[in-house]
Amino acid sequence: MASRARVRAPELIGAGGWLNTGGSDLSLADLRGRIVILDFWTFCCVNCLHVLDELRELEEKHRDTVVIVGVHSPKFVHEAEHQAVVDATERYEVRHPVLDDPDLATWKQYAVRAWPTLVVIDPEGYVVAQHAGEGHAHAIERLVEELEATHEAKGTLRRGAGPYVEPEPVPGDLRFPGKVIQLPGGNLLVSDSTRHALVELAPDGETVVRRIGSGERGLADGDARTARFNEPQGLALLPAGPDGTQRVVVADTVNHALRGFDPATGTVETIAGTGRQWWQGAPTSGPAREVDLSSPWDVAYFADRLWIAMAGVHQLWTYDPAAGTVRAAAGTTNEGLVDGPAEQAWFAQPSGLAATADRLWIADSETSSLRYVERDPQAAEGVDGAVAAGASDTADAADAFVVRTAVGTGLFDFGHRDGPAEQALFQHPLGVTALRDGSVAVSDTYNKALRRYDPATGEVSTLATDLREPSGAVLVGDDIVVVESARHQLTRLRLPEEAVRVASVAHRTRRAATEVAPGTLRLDVVFQAPTGQKLDTRYGPSTRLLVSATPPELLADGAGAGTDLGRELRLADGVGEGVLHVSAMAASCDDAPDIAYPACHVHQQDWGVPIRVTPTGADRLPLVLAGLDAESGLDAE
Repeated sequence: MASRARVRAPELIGAGGWLNTGGSDLSLADLRGRIVILDFWTFCCVNCLHVLDELRELEEKHRDTVVIVGVHSPKFVHEAEHQAVVDATERYEVRHPVLDDPDLATWKQYAVRAWPTLVVIDPEGYVVAQHAGEGHAHAIERLVEELEATHEAKGTLRRGAGPYVEPEPVPGDLRFPGKVIQLPGGNLLVSDSTRHALVELAPDGETVVRRIGSGERGLADGDARTARFNEPQGLALLPAGPDGTQRVVVADTVNHALRGFDPATGTVETIAGTGRQWWQGAPTSGPAREVDLSSPWDVAYFADRLWIAMAGVHQLWTYDPAAGTVRAAAGTTNEGLVDGPAEQAWFAQPSGLAATADRLWIADSETSSLRYVERDPQAAEGVDGAVAAGASDTADAADAFVVRTAVGTGLFDFGHRDGPAEQALFQHPLGVTALRDGSVAVSDTYNKALRRYDPATGEVSTLATDLREPSGAVLVGDDIVVVESARHQLTRLRLPEEAVRVASVAHRTRRAATEVAPGTLRLDVVFQAPTGQKLDTRYGPSTRLLVSATPPELLADGAGAGTDLGRELRLADGVGEGVLHVSAMAASCDDAPDIAYPACHVHQQDWGVPIRVTPTGADRLPLVLAGLDAESGLDAE
């Protein structure tokens, strides 16, 4: 085993205390002799949820030698509430100890800069690796096997049961439901996300008519009893077929798939996705069952196709039921808030969709914004002109869409503030519902509220408060039925004629800005290929780096794409703060010469790094993709 820097792991400190330990507190001394993997996560972050799923197999396989500790490090104010962390730990079936660190104390001690980040600590209490982003499970698996062999030989490995204590199960018809629609017959269909099923309820929203799905994680088609889902979320009705029947499309989020449900027969079938997560370089269009998807969170029928909120890659995709095809329709996969032509727009975990005649409304959760897609009016004028001139090929122009923002400013500003849209604030909304008067209701999840935006006046107001993590809603007659996800129920509200008065609050992300010196800033993305692998250069460069800034004026030089993982950035004079957006990717393959078809893996992470320019700031910004930074801020021995 190659030698590594001897970096003593800082103690685990969190003001919120420990979960999943039966009430006991843990220290690193308690874990000595075990391989410890710290998973720095926050429950708003879809990439963090991906990593939770990536680690499940490793956690089970090495249960007698490995202890995974989730360090919950909040981005949003709501995520710093202890009960919200308790709920999230159950919601996502986290089966290891979790340290609730609302003040980011342990985050700072480990010099973490991104969600998610994994830190590996050996049985003697030293940090041996750090990985940011997704796709590292294979590398950590190899490292764990190395550490097991090395410390077994040294006598420093301690096997046995870990400190995880399973909480008592909670009864009830629903557990962290996600979305709801009304079926043609008047019943309500709910995605019962944590129990991996759909539930059909009577119009009262309480009486269970039937459950669809076995309740076990999996991807299996079949009847209502045998079909399997994996944390399903969004639901949408397709237009009625020739026989008048309507099929429901289910965003089967953790299966990275769309499922079709026939309410008449109760059967479930996979209509899009392969069950594998989409990665950079994979196809973005083609036969629906042959193209990978990434955490589809909601679906809505708009402009003669089904739109998919592809939260996992910050895009919108579409599904054509007639052709049986999917394609990326909006977004670049970069995370942020950028409007414009659909293919150039940036999103950040779009999680809620609602269609009207001329707009597709989007709850863009990580930017705490309400956005919409509409046909590009300039392209429409081009179509009219082409038709008048007798041109026949107008399909591309007719399919041109543009993205606009109604409410919201970006990744780091959020709160609960009503009033004119340009200064109104949401906090991580997950749902949006079209109302009959042309306005939209926003399930403002982390504000525990139902909000309203009126395009006619440009005003935002509050319809209801004291809702526990509302994640979606549907109009039923004169009422609106809201999914109170963390209260495990549907709540029927009469739409009020007057808004609720709420004291205005505004927040910035809890992350402290990184202080950097003016002038030249050296950006280094640290990547060390896992043991037994090397960078894959068979078909050209195996690394990619994309840098941009908000505001764009922050960077005088150094923005753009390249293949080197290091770059000199020049900060502009007169711009004192902003956010650096850094996206890095590296591909590594098996290095053994006797392997005819080496396995290759993609390592990827996007960082949004708030910076503040100060005379005493650093002139180097290291971001660890995989490995250890030689100039780490941790104390080394």
